[in-house]
Amino acid sequence: MSNFSQHQAEILRDRYGLKVAAHLSRAAAALPHEVEERLRVLRQQAVAKRRIANPAPSGYPMGAGVSASLGLGDEGLSWWGRIASGLPLIALAIGLITINMVQNDRVANELAVVDAALLVDDLPPAAYADPGFAQFIRVNRVEAQ
Repeated sequence: MSNFSQHQAEILRDRYGLKVAAHLSRAAAALPHEVEERLRVLRQQAVAKRRIANPAPSGYPMGAGVSASLGLGDEGLSWWGRIASGLPLIALAIGLITINMVQNDRVANELAVVDAALLVDDLPPAAYADPGFAQFIRVNRVEAQ
């Protein structure tokens, strides 16, 4: 449906509503006072709900070229609000960098222990080429501690 036909449909709905309201107003004259008061209160509640249910401005029909986007926009955030909204991202980046540094240090320490054991021990050169040699050094290091 185009914007023009949506606008026409809106006008027709408004006219129909006005006609129904006029007929109801004429018929309301014959009602008792307490029924009139209840209807008045209900009418006020309906109008209040209608205002809440239609938050879009009347100049913008829903779905007509309007798209959602992630952007800063003018959300009423001050500079402090924008900085505070970026703090979780900064904390995440610092945490990931710290985890990476700790793991790198742990791997470097393990390799340093193996290298120190190789340099201190008197072994034949064929032992260094053995695939199980690193495992042998680790097991002996754990037993020595």
